[in-house]
Amino acid sequence: MSRDRISIAIAALGGQGGGVLSNWIVELAEANGYIAQYTAIAGVAQRTGATIYAIELYPQDKILGKEPVLALMPVSGDVDVCIASELMEAGRAVNRGIVTPDRTTLITSDHRVFAIGEKEQLSDGRFDSDAVRNAISEAAKKLIIFDMDALAQKSGSVISSVLFGALAGSGSLPFEREKFEQTIKSSARAVDINLSAFALGFDRAKGRISDNEKLEQKPDTAFSGFTCRVEKLPEEAQPIITYGLHRLVDYQDAEYAELYLQRLECFKDASEELITEIARYLALWMGYEDVIRVADLKTREERSKNIAAEIRAADRQIWYGHDYFHPRFEEFIDILPVGLGRSMSGSKLLRKIFSPLFAKGRIIRPQTIAGYILLRIVANLRFLRRHSYKYHCEEKRIIAWLDLVLKFKDENPEAALELAKCPRLIKGYGETHERSINRFSRIMAFVENHGSEADLASKIIELREAALMDDKGNALKACLNNFNDVELNSDDGKNREFEWAGSS
Repeated sequence: MSRDRISIAIAALGGQGGGVLSNWIVELAEANGYIAQYTAIAGVAQRTGATIYAIELYPQDKILGKEPVLALMPVSGDVDVCIASELMEAGRAVNRGIVTPDRTTLITSDHRVFAIGEKEQLSDGRFDSDAVRNAISEAAKKLIIFDMDALAQKSGSVISSVLFGALAGSGSLPFEREKFEQTIKSSARAVDINLSAFALGFDRAKGRISDNEKLEQKPDTAFSGFTCRVEKLPEEAQPIITYGLHRLVDYQDAEYAELYLQRLECFKDASEELITEIARYLALWMGYEDVIRVADLKTREERSKNIAAEIRAADRQIWYGHDYFHPRFEEFIDILPVGLGRSMSGSKLLRKIFSPLFAKGRIIRPQTIAGYILLRIVANLRFLRRHSYKYHCEEKRIIAWLDLVLKFKDENPEAALELAKCPRLIKGYGETHERSINRFSRIMAFVENHGSEADLASKIIELREAALMDDKGNALKACLNNFNDVELNSDDGKNREFEWAGSS
């Protein structure tokens, strides 16, 4: 069969402009003497199934008599160009046989958008990105891969514009750069932004932008005072510590980040591996979720920009956001002052009176004046956070955990390391948080009761992995049974938080 025909497959997630990219390619080809066949094979939903766009091009001057029959979907072993908007979709294309080493140029972004199956795991359910990179590098005749999402954000556009630029830079299509740019101009939609993103994608595909080029960052004055102290801590841990400081300054303030650093400095003579794990999980734990944090994130300007970019708001589409909130009675008392929150938590009468007020969820529109003001009022309660009942409870747990790790740091380093990893169990918000704290506390109590055992580290690993196996905690109960710890295996049946002695 003549290779005058060009077969293109595009795999894109919802909101990434796969349809726009396909239309651009078709318009480009038709404006330059080609006929085009275009089909979209829809996926199930965003990040549970990407939409596959199949495009076939054929030069009109090569048609002799009858028009050619072009395919309606990508055929294994017969695709010239495959474009993927995300790394795992590139892997899926290879798995489907769309990408082959004798024919296919693969153009893909290196970033990840995690699938539902990855997110729903209680432990780290992410697929191995390095394995995917190795597989696609072996499967493609030519590979163009870089973080296109970062370039899209830098330009203020969406990833489809960067992909179009990378396609032009790859030289896979017989059209000059000016022809690609004219296609964007002809669309008359967000032309300047799209051309900017196109240029970044084109230059990167041509190798004019280094892999190590860093996007411009504004200096963080709140963080600058910590730099010298971070440099005195183990080198391997410094990137995690730096991230933790930035996260906690954003979450609360510089004083809160200072507390984080002080706690880490207590372990400055520990192994690099131990202090790295403590730095990672301490930053996540100190930045726990509450209604104040949720309201803050919902009203941030970058969130609105990201949503607008996904739905092509730059094309003057009118859009409204509806956010569903359902804080329970427990989340309400979490942000109250310590004494009041403790009293209301322990009072059955007050719980019975106030709980009906939180029985139903509410829909709030952050883009409206009333909705925005309401959320910002809640977000601005951050100055009360360090006096709140939730903060008091989490601080007790954090201090007890750090004390336990410090206790085992010298006498049983293996156990200390596994203890440092246990906060990975603590997740989420509301009932999810209660369940995860319950399991974490049982493991901490087990450690206190069995601290002298020689195989303590291996038992902590077994308990932690069991806690991550199911959301009902059955595996953890079975594991505790195996260790003959009946007391810690008991359950009051009310889904209330189990506390070990160290944090009571």
